[in-house]
Amino acid sequence: MMKIIVCPDSFKGSVTSLEAAVSIRKGLALASPESEVVVLPVADGGEGTLDAIVPEENRIVCKVRFPMVNSERSIDAIYGTLGDCAVIEMSRAAGLTLIREEERNPLYASTYGVGELIKDALDRGYRRILLTVGGSGTNDGGTGLLEALGAVFYNREGVVVYGSGGALSEMDRIDLSSLDKRLSECEFTIACDVTNPLTGPRGATMVYGGQKGADDQMLDTLERGMKNYVRILRRDFGADVDKIPGCGAGGGIAASLLAYANAKIVSGISAVLDILKFDTLLADADFVITGEGKTDIQSLFGKAVSGIASAAKGRGVPVFVFCGTIGEGTEGIYDIGVKGIFSIAEGPCTLDYAMENAPRLLSRLAYRWGKMYL
Repeated sequence: MMKIIVCPDSFKGSVTSLEAAVSIRKGLALASPESEVVVLPVADGGEGTLDAIVPEENRIVCKVRFPMVNSERSIDAIYGTLGDCAVIEMSRAAGLTLIREEERNPLYASTYGVGELIKDALDRGYRRILLTVGGSGTNDGGTGLLEALGAVFYNREGVVVYGSGGALSEMDRIDLSSLDKRLSECEFTIACDVTNPLTGPRGATMVYGGQKGADDQMLDTLERGMKNYVRILRRDFGADVDKIPGCGAGGGIAASLLAYANAKIVSGISAVLDILKFDTLLADADFVITGEGKTDIQSLFGKAVSGIASAAKGRGVPVFVFCGTIGEGTEGIYDIGVKGIFSIAEGPCTLDYAMENAPRLLSRLAYRWGKMYL
């Protein structure tokens, strides 16, 4: 009897990782009813990670501040628990999709709500926290998070400023005397799927600021502010976080935790696979099928496909990728253990058609693959 691990990421805008996995399982069951199919939805540390690794019964709803300092609204945000670890998906409290397009302005966006989720987890006794940082609408260096946990920021005139992207350039002093003392007891694992530094042409602002609503003038202000925050962290706390790979993810949210807490940045997919005990599941597996919306050269760098392929290669288990579309630069994927890449598109097929019919197309592809390999 063959054992196949089905572990796709989400197909963004189309199907979740669980929906994709179930669709693939349906096709495999028709092709080879006797095979064992292990459904294992995954995510790479961005949006969807909570859904992939935390069961419904382990989720907690918490009311937090809307991620814009010029708004008085609040929202219900969800985080989860796994054993003694709280799993916080940044996008649930400070995500870009929470903010209407006409409201998006990273000068006023804040991670305050993420800090409120952390505080709630601390109140419930959790001291190990996995923070995933994809899909953010913020660019505040994590200052909003710190503010929610008791930090106070002052400008050069001694006036209090809020933790937000626009306030970073005004900041001159940080008062941590009221910072939640429980932070010193915590262990933070920050999971991300990119390696961008905090500042510079590949930093948080210049790479991601535009998609969060920043025009050229805002980008200059945000970058100047982030560099000022780096200066303060180095001057007052001896924390040199600027060039740490991954610190630019999530609008630089990791900077504050790296400076003030016991925190480390890890590959998002590696953290997820470790939680799911993927290596143990590989021990007697014959095949792995993963997937994503688009497979291209980006899939080689910190994405779900590369993490899964690398782990399976170490166990000698062949990996196949099911995707919506195949882009440029996929040649290198074969070097990391992938044996084949298959698109769900059949004949002349528009992107809209493939996205709308992804579950059925995934099942049909899985059936054909099963007939070939099982």
